[in-house]
Amino acid sequence: MLPRPLFGSDHELFRDSVRRFLEAEAVPFHAQWEKDGHVDRALWRKAGEQGLLCSHLPEAYGGMGADFLYSTVVIEEIGRLGLTGIGFSLHSDIVAPYLLHYGTEEQKQRYLPRLVSGELIGAIAMTEPGAGSDLQGIKTSAVLDGDHYVINGSKTFITNGYLADLVIVVARTDPAAGSKGISLFVVEAGTPGFDKGKRLEKVGMKAQDTAELFFQDVRVPKDNLLGQAGSGFVYLMQELPQERLTVGIGALASAEAALRWTLDYTRERKAFGKVVADFQNTRFKLAEMATEVQVGRVFLDRCLELHLRGELDVPTAAMLKYWSTDLQCKVLDECVQLHGGYGFMWEYPVARAWADARVQRIYAGTNEIMKEIIARSL
Repeated sequence: MLPRPLFGSDHELFRDSVRRFLEAEAVPFHAQWEKDGHVDRALWRKAGEQGLLCSHLPEAYGGMGADFLYSTVVIEEIGRLGLTGIGFSLHSDIVAPYLLHYGTEEQKQRYLPRLVSGELIGAIAMTEPGAGSDLQGIKTSAVLDGDHYVINGSKTFITNGYLADLVIVVARTDPAAGSKGISLFVVEAGTPGFDKGKRLEKVGMKAQDTAELFFQDVRVPKDNLLGQAGSGFVYLMQELPQERLTVGIGALASAEAALRWTLDYTRERKAFGKVVADFQNTRFKLAEMATEVQVGRVFLDRCLELHLRGELDVPTAAMLKYWSTDLQCKVLDECVQLHGGYGFMWEYPVARAWADARVQRIYAGTNEIMKEIIARSL
């Protein structure tokens, strides 16, 4: 692989510590978490103690004031080890920035330090049973009643939903205002009327606690409004490039890991009297994948460079999200094929990664929506 000049020695030291933490605290237990349908809650506290959560937040709120490359390292190491049940990135790189960028000082002081420590687990509730990538189609309502908003509706496919202590809820405050009638609210677990449904049984990412959320006459103080009423859609659009960047980071890390597993496997596995890696078809497939992963890595690092300068725009993030996840699925499918029948066995990491990867082309906006965004920018 080509060198990555964006990452300095401090980033690599942090990478070593993240890898050691995950190998000790997550790898031995992930198979059980897949059966449980969620990771152990204690992992979040331990990760907070090691500085793995919300490292970008200012020191005033308990963070390290680090650049986004520290978040990148965490996502990459989770991806390389196939630990798809761990929802750190959504918590750190999606939920926390909404509070940092749009919250009041009181909201920041109340929630951010506890997100950093892992005391609170964060989630964001956008998707609804009848509205997936179409955020303007949401039906969940928030009606002002005196000093409170009353929230009614339901959400589905919510990552970290089962364990979440703090949920940013996307709701419609003005039914007649279209995209200008959407607002964001902070809702804490245990609020009367806020219920978590069953953990959803998914094809992949089985250790990730994806859940349905229900809101029936949930009363929250006006102070729980995040930012300005009616500005929620704008806030969502402003934060989506970073969300799609995180998806791209994980996609490339997963593809790299699968390529490494397949290189090891084909060098050891024998067929017709020689190792599988000696067959020309195998060698050519490996060469193609190595090239495409390297191309993807260069584009990802360019997007990281833009993001660090505050210049990653919506179309470019959409390009990365769609292209990297398509590549991830392509590479994993080829790697499963090169593993033969063993590639379809759950005990092999390539099989789990293959199943886990498919949703990447769906969430954070489907890849078809990404192409529409790109096309409109041309």
